[in-house]
Amino acid sequence: MADEQQFIENGLQRAQIDEFFQDELDRAGYGGMNIAKTPMGTQIVLKAEKPGMVIGKGGKNIRKITTTLTEEFGMDDPQVDVQEVDEPDLNARIVADRLANALERGWYFRKAGHTTIDRIMEAGALGAEIVLSGKVTGARSRVEKFNRGYIKHNGEPAQDVVDDGQGVAVMKLGTIGVTVKIIPPGATLPDDFAIHEDVEVDPVEQAVADTDGESVEELLAGEPDDDEDAPVDDEAVEVPDEDPAEVIDEEIVEEVIDEPAEADEADADDEAADASDDETAADDADGDSVADEDLDEDVAAEAADLVEEMEDADDGDADTEAEQ
Repeated sequence: MADEQQFIENGLQRAQIDEFFQDELDRAGYGGMNIAKTPMGTQIVLKAEKPGMVIGKGGKNIRKITTTLTEEFGMDDPQVDVQEVDEPDLNARIVADRLANALERGWYFRKAGHTTIDRIMEAGALGAEIVLSGKVTGARSRVEKFNRGYIKHNGEPAQDVVDDGQGVAVMKLGTIGVTVKIIPPGATLPDDFAIHEDVEVDPVEQAVADTDGESVEELLAGEPDDDEDAPVDDEAVEVPDEDPAEVIDEEIVEEVIDEPAEADEADADDEAADASDDETAADDADGDSVADEDLDEDVAAEAADLVEEMEDADDGDADTEAEQ
């Protein structure tokens, strides 16, 4: 048989055994079971509110349970151990069965829910949740929830820390499912933290690199405060012993003196050329103005001659008309 198929078979067998104990030990306050396979056989640990009812008079009930496990479920040499639940109000299976029985006896669902969850919190639980689903008060189904404290719904804490149990209440209108989730006291959650007061913490010393046995204070004291006190490398900076004025070459001085003189002469030539250009432009402007004045006088003379000719012509026409 494949491993996957074996896991499925084991899970199915476990669910069937749990259902059998739920029906058989309902009055004894069944609180769950643990199954572990050992070399001597299969060990089953039962949790019950009333262990005496599980064992029975003279061990009658426990022998009946062992025979049923061997014959119906095919378990090899089952060894059943019964343990009493220390706090029934913190066991989700027992609380769910109690609430279901209260609903079957006619308790109003709201009163039963609040009373049950208050008892859970009084027992020291960190959080609890009760969910009633089904035809609670009428013909239509609905869901009612009762919450107290802190509860986890997802992730690994919801599987490992939260204790959950289910029960069924058979009513006239139909069945009502009861789901109870409890976080027991002292449970460790991933987001828990603690604050310790008045705790002496050792000072943290920063590791210093090896400096030939010198401490940090000695190193800081040996460092110069200003850049002027810093040592200067003689090879990098060479200071001449002679006077700087005597070190300067005479040829360099002549070149420096000649270059500005030549530059001044070139600037003077440029200024003279610019002045001659300005004079030429001025002469051209004057010539243009004289030519414009002569042209204006000629046009005025021609206009005057035309006016005289037109007046003479008009006089001649007037005389001719008078003679006629």
